[in-house]
Amino acid sequence: MLTMEMFRALPGSVAREMERFDWGQTSIGPVETWPAALLTTMRLVLSSRQPMCFWWGEDLLQFHNDAYLPMLSGRANALAQPFRQYWSDVWDGVEPFVIKALAGEGTWIENLPLNMVRNGCPEETYWTFSYSPLYGDDGRVAGLLNVVTETTAAVRDRRALEEAYTVARAHLDQQQKHEEELKLLNRELAHRMKNTLAMVQSIISQSLRNATSIPEAAATIGGRIQTLAKAQDVLTGMSVTAAEISAIARTAVAPHVDAENRVLIDGPQVYLSAQQALGLSLAIHELATNATKYGALSVPQGQVRLSWDQQPDQGFTFDWRESGGPMVIEPSRRGFGSRLTERVVSDLFNGTAGIRFEPEGVSFSLVGKLQDAADLER
Repeated sequence: MLTMEMFRALPGSVAREMERFDWGQTSIGPVETWPAALLTTMRLVLSSRQPMCFWWGEDLLQFHNDAYLPMLSGRANALAQPFRQYWSDVWDGVEPFVIKALAGEGTWIENLPLNMVRNGCPEETYWTFSYSPLYGDDGRVAGLLNVVTETTAAVRDRRALEEAYTVARAHLDQQQKHEEELKLLNRELAHRMKNTLAMVQSIISQSLRNATSIPEAAATIGGRIQTLAKAQDVLTGMSVTAAEISAIARTAVAPHVDAENRVLIDGPQVYLSAQQALGLSLAIHELATNATKYGALSVPQGQVRLSWDQQPDQGFTFDWRESGGPMVIEPSRRGFGSRLTERVVSDLFNGTAGIRFEPEGVSFSLVGKLQDAADLER
């Protein structure tokens, strides 16, 4: 016959608690009546240093070892408590595994999230565990064994590592984006220097062609080159938060205007952010440069019309149209300036932009959005 003496041979504080417990008041009865299978399982669990517990009998009363005590974390009096009642806060999460184990099927799950009450407060926890059926002396399932490891800290650490990786990846992506933008700006600088030299040459040739004297030509050339320098300041040194579009347009085309009505500018008062103003200045600069070299501004009778409009909900349209110039033939490939103009402007205005090589003249259209006026300093 079994007696309380058997508990004294087992290690740990839980064995001492079981020795003092009144088992006769439970559904499994006094210790002296326990089946050999229950006794064997109890000895196995209490002797293990792996966190383990098991539930036995019709009420699935709980047994556990000392290594399992940290899992309780503020939950008192777990010994001999019915599984479903004592663990009611997590029952819905573990019930499917309990049902399988009681049906004779072992289960295993990794990092199962359970919202568990600890120290009186709900806490998100994670568990890796197995439920295995336990058999009584008659060969029928009498309970289930739980071999468990709490993985809450590991899951949180992994989550923090993933978040740190995401932040680091974003920083690296941003750095790569800045490097790409720097390369683009360097290419644009080299391209603009070549265009500037071409513009200087064009200004000199046009001024000499139309001048009646050398002093007049010298004065005209000096004034136009000075205007070109101001346009370059708009393109490279703009520091204002908000810029009115007509000033941007007039400054950008000024070096290319060699006669009255050569460039017509029309549109309402519209304020652009510094970035949008710089981008549109770049587009006008590229278009005017090409018009002076190859298009409407390369011949005395050519003309360019710039127009824009503001639409509801910060909508914005801009058009450049050339007329009266040489017959336009679409180039077999797009130059760097054309690609840059379309790409940069469309991105800055969150819209679409495109150059069209129509027989009667080159045209450029932009449909996009203005930055919120509340963000601009007038």
